[in-house]
Amino acid sequence: MTRPIQNPVKRALKAGKPTSGAWLSLCSALSAEAMADAGFDWLLIDMEHGHGDYQTLLTQLQALSASPTVPFVRVQANDAAVIKRVLDLGACGVMVPWVNSRAECEAAVRACKYPPQGVRGMAGSPRAAGFGRHAADYWARANDEVMVIIQIETLGAVADIDGLLSVPGVDAAFIGPADLSAAMGHVGDPKHAEVQAAIGRVETAARKAGVALATISRAWEDARDLYARGYQMVTLCSDASLVVQGASALVKSFAEIASR
Repeated sequence: MTRPIQNPVKRALKAGKPTSGAWLSLCSALSAEAMADAGFDWLLIDMEHGHGDYQTLLTQLQALSASPTVPFVRVQANDAAVIKRVLDLGACGVMVPWVNSRAECEAAVRACKYPPQGVRGMAGSPRAAGFGRHAADYWARANDEVMVIIQIETLGAVADIDGLLSVPGVDAAFIGPADLSAAMGHVGDPKHAEVQAAIGRVETAARKAGVALATISRAWEDARDLYARGYQMVTLCSDASLVVQGASALVKSFAEIASR
C-alpha cells in the first residue's frame, strides 16, 4: 500500500534533533521488515555497494511501507536517471556518493527536485504517487519532503566543502570515513590525524551552513560520541553486520567449549 509522502526525519533534522538509522545491504524484504519493526527512524538501502537491483529495491520499499520508518536509498551514482527511478519507486530521499564539487552537488539536488527547482521528470503513474491515486498531492509536496544527502568522501569534496554545503536543497552531509581515509593515503585508518582534521573541517562547514551531519558508526560507543559531537544521522548497524557478528559470536562461543 502506498500513501502520500511524509518525511518526519527531515523535520526532525531541521529541528536539530538526532535520529537513528541503519543500512540495508542484504537486498531482502524480510530483513528490511525486521529492521523497521525494531523502530529505527530511517533505513538506508544501499545500491552503491549493495547487490540489489530495482526489483529488490521495490520489495524492500514495499516492506518498509507498513511501518513509520522512513526509507532512504544510496544510489550507485550521481545520475539523474537513476535518482528519478529510485524516487519514483517511493524512496523519501537519496544519498548521492562521490560528490566532488559545487557543480556536482547542484546536479544532485536538481535531479531530486521537480521543476522549477530541478529537472526530475514528472509522471502520475509511479508507485511514489500512488499509481496516480494521489499524484497531484505528491507533486505538490515532493520537493519539500524528499531529502538530499550528499556523501563527503573525496579530497575534492573537502576542498570545496563550503561551496557544496551552500547549495540550496542539501539536507545532510554524510561523511564516508573509509573512502576519505583512502583518498588521503591512509587506507583503513580513519582515525589518522590528517583524516580527522579533514573531518573536522567538514563538521565546521556543516554547522556554519545549517546542514545536518551524518556518518557511519562501528559500535554504540562510537555512535554515542558522534551524537555528542552534534551528528544527527548515524548508521548504527546494518542487517548484514547483525547477521555476521551475531553468527560469528555464537560460533566462537561454541568453539571455546568444543576445544576443551
